[in-house]
Amino acid sequence: MRYPSMLLLGLALAGAASAQDQPSGALVPPTSASEYTAGQLDRVLAGPWRPAAERARDAWRHPKATLDFFGVRPDQTVVEITPGAGWYSAILAPLLRDDGRYVAAVQAGGGGEARRDEAALRQRFAANPAVYGKAVIVTFDPKAPVFGPPGSADVVLTFRNVHNWAEAGTAAAMFKAFYAVLRPGGVLGVVDHRAAPGAKLEAVKDSGYLPVDYVVKLATDAGFVLDGQSEVNANPKDDRNHPRGVWTLPPTLALGEQDKARYLAIGESDRMTLRFVKPQAPASSASAR
Repeated sequence: MRYPSMLLLGLALAGAASAQDQPSGALVPPTSASEYTAGQLDRVLAGPWRPAAERARDAWRHPKATLDFFGVRPDQTVVEITPGAGWYSAILAPLLRDDGRYVAAVQAGGGGEARRDEAALRQRFAANPAVYGKAVIVTFDPKAPVFGPPGSADVVLTFRNVHNWAEAGTAAAMFKAFYAVLRPGGVLGVVDHRAAPGAKLEAVKDSGYLPVDYVVKLATDAGFVLDGQSEVNANPKDDRNHPRGVWTLPPTLALGEQDKARYLAIGESDRMTLRFVKPQAPASSASAR
Protein backbone atom coordinates (compact mmCIF):
# COMPACT_ATOMS: atom_id res chain seq x y z
CA MET A 1 0.00 0.00 0.00
CA ARG A 2 1.28 3.47 -0.84
CA TYR A 3 0.57 5.28 2.41
CA PRO A 4 2.48 8.46 1.42
CA SER A 5 0.10 8.86 -1.50
CA MET A 6 -2.79 8.99 0.94
CA LEU A 7 -1.12 11.98 2.61
CA LEU A 8 -1.17 13.78 -0.73
CA LEU A 9 -4.81 12.80 -1.26
CA GLY A 10 -5.77 14.20 2.12
CA LEU A 11 -4.08 17.52 1.40
CA ALA A 12 -5.61 17.75 -2.07
CA LEU A 13 -9.10 16.98 -0.87
CA ALA A 14 -8.85 19.41 2.01
CA GLY A 15 -7.89 22.14 -0.45
CA ALA A 16 -10.67 21.22 -2.86
CA ALA A 17 -13.21 21.37 -0.07
CA SER A 18 -12.99 25.09 0.50
CA ALA A 19 -15.50 25.95 -2.22
CA GLN A 20 -17.88 23.13 -1.34
CA ASP A 21 -20.42 22.21 1.30
CA GLN A 22 -18.03 22.15 4.25
CA PRO A 23 -18.84 20.11 7.38
CA SER A 24 -16.67 20.45 10.44
CA GLY A 25 -14.91 17.08 9.89
CA ALA A 26 -12.85 17.70 6.75
CA LEU A 27 -10.59 14.95 5.45
CA VAL A 28 -7.39 14.67 7.47
CA PRO A 29 -4.29 12.91 6.13
CA PRO A 30 -3.57 9.53 7.73
CA THR A 31 -0.45 9.37 9.87
CA SER A 32 0.23 5.63 10.01
CA ALA A 33 -0.58 2.34 8.34
CA SER A 34 -2.92 1.38 11.17
CA GLU A 35 -4.81 4.67 10.92
CA TYR A 36 -5.01 4.22 7.17
CA THR A 37 -6.63 0.82 7.60
CA ALA A 38 -9.01 1.75 10.42
CA GLY A 39 -9.83 5.38 9.74
CA GLN A 40 -9.81 6.15 6.03
CA LEU A 41 -13.48 5.30 5.54
CA ASP A 42 -14.44 7.58 8.46
CA ARG A 43 -12.56 10.45 6.84
CA VAL A 44 -14.21 9.82 3.49
CA LEU A 45 -17.68 9.67 5.03
CA ALA A 46 -17.00 13.07 6.60
CA GLY A 47 -15.75 14.43 3.26
CA PRO A 48 -16.99 17.92 2.46
CA TRP A 49 -17.70 16.92 -1.16
CA ARG A 50 -20.67 14.84 0.06
CA PRO A 51 -23.84 16.99 -0.03
CA ALA A 52 -25.71 17.32 3.26
CA ALA A 53 -28.76 15.56 1.81
CA GLU A 54 -26.62 12.54 0.93
CA ARG A 55 -24.93 12.41 4.32
CA ALA A 56 -28.37 12.47 5.95
CA ARG A 57 -29.15 9.13 4.29
CA ASP A 58 -26.26 7.40 6.03
CA ALA A 59 -28.69 6.63 8.85
CA TRP A 60 -30.68 4.42 6.46
CA ARG A 61 -27.95 3.12 4.16
CA HIS A 62 -25.26 2.39 6.81
CA PRO A 63 -22.33 2.75 4.39
CA LYS A 64 -19.57 2.15 6.92
CA ALA A 65 -21.03 -1.09 8.29
CA THR A 66 -22.09 -2.22 4.81
CA LEU A 67 -18.68 -1.72 3.20
CA ASP A 68 -17.00 -3.29 6.22
CA PHE A 69 -19.26 -6.35 5.84
CA PHE A 70 -18.29 -6.60 2.18
CA GLY A 71 -14.60 -6.31 3.11
CA VAL A 72 -13.90 -3.27 0.92
CA ARG A 73 -10.34 -1.93 1.32
CA PRO A 74 -8.74 1.20 -0.17
CA ASP A 75 -6.20 -0.84 -2.16
CA GLN A 76 -8.74 -2.85 -4.16
CA THR A 77 -10.30 -2.61 -7.60
CA VAL A 78 -14.03 -2.16 -7.01
CA VAL A 79 -16.70 -2.15 -9.72
CA GLU A 80 -20.03 -0.57 -8.74
CA ILE A 81 -22.88 -1.62 -10.99
CA THR A 82 -25.41 1.05 -12.00
CA PRO A 83 -24.42 3.67 -9.39
CA GLY A 84 -27.25 6.06 -10.27
CA ALA A 85 -26.28 9.67 -9.69
CA GLY A 86 -23.38 8.60 -7.48
CA TRP A 87 -24.45 8.28 -3.85
CA TYR A 88 -21.97 5.47 -3.18
CA SER A 89 -19.54 6.87 -5.77
CA ALA A 90 -18.95 9.83 -3.44
CA ILE A 91 -17.68 7.33 -0.87
CA LEU A 92 -15.99 4.69 -2.97
CA ALA A 93 -14.18 6.84 -5.54
CA PRO A 94 -12.22 8.92 -3.00
CA LEU A 95 -11.65 5.86 -0.80
CA LEU A 96 -9.99 4.04 -3.70
CA ARG A 97 -8.44 7.04 -5.42
CA ASP A 98 -4.75 6.55 -4.70
CA ASP A 99 -4.17 2.91 -3.83
CA GLY A 100 -7.09 1.21 -5.57
CA ARG A 101 -9.38 1.69 -8.53
CA TYR A 102 -13.05 2.66 -8.70
CA VAL A 103 -15.09 1.68 -11.77
CA ALA A 104 -18.68 2.86 -12.24
CA ALA A 105 -20.56 0.61 -14.69
CA VAL A 106 -23.52 2.32 -16.36
CA GLN A 107 -25.98 0.90 -18.87
CA ALA A 108 -25.38 1.89 -22.48
CA GLY A 109 -28.29 3.60 -24.18
CA GLY A 110 -30.36 3.94 -21.04
CA GLY A 111 -33.34 6.27 -21.23
CA GLY A 112 -35.25 8.48 -18.87
CA GLU A 113 -34.00 8.19 -15.29
CA ALA A 114 -30.93 6.18 -16.31
CA ARG A 115 -29.83 8.89 -18.75
CA ARG A 116 -30.36 11.62 -16.17
CA ASP A 117 -28.43 9.65 -13.56
CA GLU A 118 -25.50 9.08 -15.90
CA ALA A 119 -25.37 12.78 -16.76
CA ALA A 120 -25.41 13.68 -13.07
CA LEU A 121 -22.66 11.14 -12.33
CA ARG A 122 -20.42 12.47 -15.10
CA GLN A 123 -21.04 16.03 -13.94
CA ARG A 124 -20.16 15.07 -10.36
CA PHE A 125 -16.87 13.55 -11.47
CA ALA A 126 -15.96 16.44 -13.77
CA ALA A 127 -16.78 19.12 -11.18
CA ASN A 128 -14.31 17.84 -8.58
CA PRO A 129 -11.24 16.19 -10.13
CA ALA A 130 -9.34 16.34 -6.82
CA VAL A 131 -11.83 13.79 -5.47
CA TYR A 132 -12.99 11.91 -8.58
CA GLY A 133 -10.18 12.44 -11.09
CA LYS A 134 -9.17 8.77 -11.22
CA ALA A 135 -12.68 7.29 -11.25
CA VAL A 136 -13.52 5.31 -14.38
CA ILE A 137 -16.93 5.00 -16.08
CA VAL A 138 -17.60 2.01 -18.32
CA THR A 139 -20.78 1.25 -20.23
CA PHE A 140 -22.38 -2.16 -20.69
CA ASP A 141 -25.14 -3.86 -22.65
CA PRO A 142 -27.49 -5.40 -20.03
CA LYS A 143 -28.30 -8.31 -22.35
CA ALA A 144 -24.60 -9.15 -22.88
CA PRO A 145 -22.80 -7.29 -20.09
CA VAL A 146 -19.03 -7.02 -19.74
CA PHE A 147 -17.56 -5.00 -16.88
CA GLY A 148 -13.86 -5.37 -17.57
CA PRO A 149 -11.20 -7.97 -18.37
CA PRO A 150 -11.84 -11.37 -16.79
CA GLY A 151 -10.50 -11.63 -13.25
CA SER A 152 -9.66 -7.91 -13.04
CA ALA A 153 -11.81 -6.88 -10.04
CA ASP A 154 -11.51 -7.61 -6.33
CA VAL A 155 -15.06 -6.56 -5.47
CA VAL A 156 -18.30 -6.01 -7.38
CA LEU A 157 -21.03 -4.05 -5.58
CA THR A 158 -24.63 -3.38 -6.49
CA PHE A 159 -27.09 -1.40 -4.40
CA ARG A 160 -30.86 -1.67 -5.02
CA ASN A 161 -30.60 -2.74 -8.66
CA VAL A 162 -31.42 -6.44 -8.85
CA HIS A 163 -35.17 -5.74 -8.80
CA ASN A 164 -34.78 -3.74 -12.02
CA TRP A 165 -32.95 -6.58 -13.75
CA ALA A 166 -35.52 -9.10 -12.49
CA GLU A 167 -38.26 -7.05 -14.13
CA ALA A 168 -36.26 -6.61 -17.34
CA GLY A 169 -35.28 -10.29 -17.58
CA THR A 170 -31.53 -9.54 -17.57
CA ALA A 171 -30.63 -10.60 -14.01
CA ALA A 172 -29.04 -13.95 -14.90
CA ALA A 173 -26.76 -12.35 -17.52
CA MET A 174 -25.71 -9.66 -15.07
CA PHE A 175 -24.70 -12.15 -12.37
CA LYS A 176 -22.71 -14.23 -14.86
CA ALA A 177 -20.84 -11.07 -15.86
CA PHE A 178 -20.12 -10.25 -12.21
CA TYR A 179 -18.57 -13.70 -11.89
CA ALA A 180 -16.46 -13.20 -15.00
CA VAL A 181 -14.93 -9.86 -13.98
CA LEU A 182 -14.04 -10.98 -10.44
CA ARG A 183 -10.77 -12.68 -9.61
CA PRO A 184 -10.96 -16.04 -7.83
CA GLY A 185 -11.69 -15.24 -4.19
CA GLY A 186 -13.32 -11.94 -5.17
CA VAL A 187 -16.46 -10.66 -3.46
CA LEU A 188 -19.88 -9.78 -4.81
CA GLY A 189 -21.87 -7.53 -2.47
CA VAL A 190 -25.62 -7.15 -3.02
CA VAL A 191 -28.09 -4.86 -1.24
CA ASP A 192 -31.73 -4.85 -2.33
CA HIS A 193 -35.29 -4.46 -1.10
CA ARG A 194 -36.30 -7.61 0.79
CA ALA A 195 -39.68 -9.28 0.27
CA ALA A 196 -41.51 -11.00 3.11
CA PRO A 197 -40.40 -14.58 3.87
CA GLY A 198 -42.10 -17.04 1.54
CA ALA A 199 -43.03 -14.43 -1.08
CA LYS A 200 -42.91 -15.53 -4.72
CA LEU A 201 -41.05 -13.48 -7.31
CA GLU A 202 -43.92 -13.04 -9.73
CA ALA A 203 -46.18 -11.81 -6.94
CA VAL A 204 -43.81 -9.11 -5.66
CA LYS A 205 -41.32 -8.07 -8.35
CA ASP A 206 -43.45 -5.13 -9.52
CA SER A 207 -43.29 -3.77 -5.96
CA GLY A 208 -39.48 -3.52 -6.01
CA TYR A 209 -39.14 -6.13 -3.26
CA LEU A 210 -37.38 -9.42 -3.99
CA PRO A 211 -37.30 -12.80 -2.24
CA VAL A 212 -33.89 -13.47 -0.70
CA ASP A 213 -33.81 -17.02 -2.07
CA TYR A 214 -34.30 -15.66 -5.60
CA VAL A 215 -31.23 -13.43 -5.31
CA VAL A 216 -29.19 -16.22 -3.74
CA LYS A 217 -30.13 -18.55 -6.59
CA LEU A 218 -29.12 -15.96 -9.19
CA ALA A 219 -25.68 -15.79 -7.61
CA THR A 220 -25.17 -19.49 -6.99
CA ASP A 221 -26.37 -20.37 -10.49
CA ALA A 222 -23.65 -18.04 -11.78
CA GLY A 223 -21.04 -19.92 -9.73
CA PHE A 224 -20.85 -17.88 -6.50
CA VAL A 225 -20.91 -19.22 -2.97
CA LEU A 226 -23.02 -17.40 -0.35
CA ASP A 227 -20.48 -16.22 2.22
CA GLY A 228 -22.60 -14.17 4.62
CA GLN A 229 -25.82 -12.29 5.30
CA SER A 230 -26.12 -9.14 7.39
CA GLU A 231 -29.05 -7.34 9.00
CA VAL A 232 -27.25 -3.99 8.87
CA ASN A 233 -29.79 -2.63 6.35
CA ALA A 234 -32.87 -4.22 7.90
CA ASN A 235 -35.87 -2.04 8.76
CA PRO A 236 -38.46 -3.82 10.93
CA LYS A 237 -40.85 -0.87 10.54
CA ASP A 238 -41.30 -1.70 6.87
CA ASP A 239 -44.25 -4.10 6.48
CA ARG A 240 -43.81 -4.04 2.66
CA ASN A 241 -47.52 -3.30 2.19
CA HIS A 242 -47.51 0.02 0.34
CA PRO A 243 -49.65 1.35 -2.55
CA ARG A 244 -46.63 2.07 -4.77
CA GLY A 245 -44.26 -0.59 -3.47
CA VAL A 246 -40.84 0.51 -2.24
CA TRP A 247 -41.27 3.81 -4.08
CA THR A 248 -43.98 4.77 -1.58
CA LEU A 249 -41.25 5.14 1.04
CA PRO A 250 -38.48 7.73 1.17
CA PRO A 251 -36.52 8.89 -0.64
CA THR A 252 -38.97 8.63 -3.57
CA LEU A 253 -42.24 9.25 -1.66
CA ALA A 254 -44.28 8.40 -4.76
CA LEU A 255 -47.57 9.50 -3.15
CA GLY A 256 -46.27 13.01 -2.55
CA GLU A 257 -47.93 14.64 0.44
CA GLN A 258 -50.43 11.81 0.93
CA ASP A 259 -49.56 10.10 4.24
CA LYS A 260 -46.09 11.58 3.94
CA ALA A 261 -45.50 11.74 7.70
CA ARG A 262 -46.41 8.07 8.02
CA TYR A 263 -43.93 6.99 5.35
CA LEU A 264 -41.19 9.22 6.67
CA ALA A 265 -41.68 7.59 10.06
CA ILE A 266 -41.20 4.16 8.47
CA GLY A 267 -38.06 5.28 6.67
CA GLU A 268 -36.34 3.56 3.78
CA SER A 269 -37.18 -0.03 2.83
CA ASP A 270 -36.20 -3.22 4.60
CA ARG A 271 -33.14 -4.53 2.73
CA MET A 272 -31.17 -7.73 2.37
CA THR A 273 -27.38 -7.46 2.50
CA LEU A 274 -25.67 -10.49 0.96
CA ARG A 275 -21.98 -11.30 0.47
CA PHE A 276 -20.96 -13.86 -2.15
CA VAL A 277 -17.51 -15.16 -3.06
CA LYS A 278 -16.14 -16.46 -6.34
CA PRO A 279 -14.45 -19.74 -5.41
CA GLN A 280 -10.69 -20.01 -5.67
CA ALA A 281 -9.51 -21.92 -8.71
CA PRO A 282 -8.82 -25.56 -7.83
CA ALA A 283 -5.19 -26.51 -7.56
CA SER A 284 -3.75 -28.04 -10.70
CA SER A 285 -2.54 -31.61 -10.68
CA ALA A 286 1.02 -30.33 -11.11
CA SER A 287 0.85 -28.01 -8.12
CA ALA A 288 -0.72 -30.75 -6.04
CA ARG A 289 2.27 -33.05 -6.52
